[in-house]
Amino acid sequence: MLKQVLPGAAALLVFCGVAGSVHAAPSGDEAAVRALEAQFIAAASAKDVDAIMKVYAPDVFVFDVVPPRQYVGAAAYRKDWEEVMSGFKGPVKFELADLAVEVDGRVAFSHSIQHVTGTDPTGKPSEMTVRVTDVYRETPAGWRIVQEHVSVPVDLATGKADLQSKP
Repeated sequence: MLKQVLPGAAALLVFCGVAGSVHAAPSGDEAAVRALEAQFIAAASAKDVDAIMKVYAPDVFVFDVVPPRQYVGAAAYRKDWEEVMSGFKGPVKFELADLAVEVDGRVAFSHSIQHVTGTDPTGKPSEMTVRVTDVYRETPAGWRIVQEHVSVPVDLATGKADLQSKP
């Protein structure tokens, strides 16, 4: 009788989420992608454009939250980062939340919420929350971002961006 009950009980536990609530440790590749994102956050918070660009592949393609519509290649995106950093007087703080990573062979993707705070050139506090989706490729130098999409929600009635987006 016990042998007949156990398979059903195990299936019920999995179905109800009890067995599924145990999370496996990230794979080596997932951990490497997460480390790359941590490297980016540290570099951005240090306003170190050289270090920021080390997370991107030379052929990166980006849809950023600011114009132009797209950036093709690391040189173009570097100029964008230089402009971003020149828009802050003094220190800046980047934070990463809700990072979800999926790895499949030599490619991976993630999505996260990124929050940046600092002071603008006139001395006023500046703050923005963005949604970021990254695509990565494993290269001989390690995982690198090959495509990035940064966005904010837009109120369609007013046409205004929601720079403080909350869930």
